[in-house]
Parts: sequence; structure tokens; C-alpha cells
Amino acid sequence: MKYQIGDEILVLQTNEEGRVQEILDDKMVIVEVRGVRFPIHTDQIDFPYFNRFFQKKVIAEKKVDKTYIDQIPVEKKIQTNQIKAELGTWLSFIPKYSFDEFGDDIVDYFKIYLVNHTNDILRFYYRQEANGQLQFELKAEVLAQKEVYIHDLDFSALNDSPFFSVEFSLAKSDKRRADFYETELKLRPKQVFKKVEELKDKNEPTLSYQLFERYPEKTVETHKIDLTSLSKAGYKVYNASKIKENLPPVRSVIDLHIEKISNEWKGLDNFEIIQIQLKEFEKWYQIAIANMQPNLIVIHGVGKGVLREEIHTILKTKKEVKTFVNQYDARFGYGATEIFFQY
Repeated sequence: MKYQIGDEILVLQTNEEGRVQEILDDKMVIVEVRGVRFPIHTDQIDFPYFNRFFQKKVIAEKKVDKTYIDQIPVEKKIQTNQIKAELGTWLSFIPKYSFDEFGDDIVDYFKIYLVNHTNDILRFYYRQEANGQLQFELKAEVLAQKEVYIHDLDFSALNDSPFFSVEFSLAKSDKRRADFYETELKLRPKQVFKKVEELKDKNEPTLSYQLFERYPEKTVETHKIDLTSLSKAGYKVYNASKIKENLPPVRSVIDLHIEKISNEWKGLDNFEIIQIQLKEFEKWYQIAIANMQPNLIVIHGVGKGVLREEIHTILKTKKEVKTFVNQYDARFGYGATEIFFQY
């Protein structure tokens, strides 16, 4: 059904605006216009947004001395089937509107939903930050093929470029898949403003951002090789199965500050410290590739830029790297590089 109770509509024949009060069937609804309720066919009404945003605005100079009850904005009940998202897991933002002084729609805030369009029950730890400060967090569970409401976000908060991180794990453990998976999303104000205008143009209800298409597998298994001959020749052969079982879980952000890596770094010279940091970077890089992560953020700090340049030099030789960028981030300043992979 195109319309729902509470939707604003435009009567095409009279160009008057009203609201849907009752759904009779797929082809007819009851609307209220200027306090009058009457049935009407759905092909005789439309949403008013196109009319509001694309026709020339005529601002009357005379003072308006009447306010009709149907002009007062009423927040309609959230219908989660409004959320448009394909397969995978998404963050969806439902904009909630009010009227400005000229009768135009403006966004007051967003209702944020976590949409799980996979066949797994997912546990998640959600965090929303702005300017490096935690604004909201939630630990919960979302059922397969369901959505869960998270919280509201003021429209004005977009000016702070809000940052979202979600750590997922499976409610039912699976030895073949990762113990947990972290993903991140950062909203750019100009991009969101543009998308909101596109929503109005298309009469679409949500902005949706994919967090992942499918929950990742554990480290890719290699083909088994018969090492019997090597063992007989005197070479020592190790069983790597237990090592794989204890590999660290995937991360979307790694911190290469030496104090985060080693407790015994004091007394080391700069060359030794750099080697430890590069070894740590290579470990997490390989884990990211094995789990086919879409991106990886490497915190290298600012300093004199030695570690950053070493990492950038390495990345230029990696065939899995689509691109990488070292730009300002509210959390790290210029002290981090984000890597985007291609497979």
C-alpha cells in the first residue's frame, strides 16, 4: 500500500492538502481536508512534496489570520516496513519532518534503526560519537530479517560529522565464521543534506548505509599439502590448525603507538621501534585481507611522519589496496590512514 494512516496527501483535482485517516482497501482511502472527511480513490491523490519543492513559492504579504488543524504537523507512527534496504546489515535513518514558516518540510531529527536482512541473529555493540566524544551506546540483539530501533539523532548534529561504530558477533557461535566483526560509518554533512533532498524528490522514507553484506568467515583455509616427505627428510613440520583457531579476531581500527603494542619498548632505539610497529601493521593487514574486510584504519600518529611514510610506501606495493587516504579525522587528527581494499 502506497499510503499509510497519517500520511500527508494532495488532492489532485482541487490542489488541496490533507491527511490519510483510514485505509479502506488497496484503491481507496478516507482523507481529511480542512476538517472534512471523505473517501477518495488513491489515483486521485498524491504526496505533496513534489508540489512543495518544485513549484515557485508564492509568499503572501498579508498576515495569515487563520491556522487550520490539519496544518499542524503530526508525527506518524514508525512503520519499520518503510525501511528500504537490500540484503546485508544496514544503518537506516528515518527523517522526521515539521513545517517552517513558509509551509515547507524541514527535518527535525532522524530515527536510527539497525536493519538485519541476513539469516543470522546478531549481537551488537553500537556507539555514536561526535567530535571524539561518546554520545550514545547500546548493547543488544537483532533477530534475523528484523529491524531494531536504536535512538534519535538531531538534524543539527550532522554539523559535527557524527561517527558510528558497531561491533557484531553471532548469537549462535559458528566455528567457520569470525568471532566478531567491527564496522564503522562517518556521515559527511554535505552528503547527507544532498541525500535528504533526493529523498524528498523521490518520496522515499529512509537513508540506508550498508555495514556489511554478509558476516565474514574466519581466516581463509589454504589447500592441504602432503608434508610427509618433508617430515621423513628431517624437516620439522608443525600443525597449524591450533594456531588458526587462536588467531586474533578482525579489527577495523588498529593502533600502532608503541605503548599499545609492547610493554618493553623503553630503551629501544627508533629503528627497533619502527620495526616492531611495521610487524604489527603487517599482521593486522593480513588478517584484514584474509577476512575480506572492506577497509582498515591504521593509527600511526603524527610525529615526524616516519612511520606514516613507511606504511604508505608498503601500501603502494599491495595489489589488494584500492586506495588509501590520510585526511583529518576528529578522533585522530591527521594521525591515521584509512585503507580501502579490492578483491
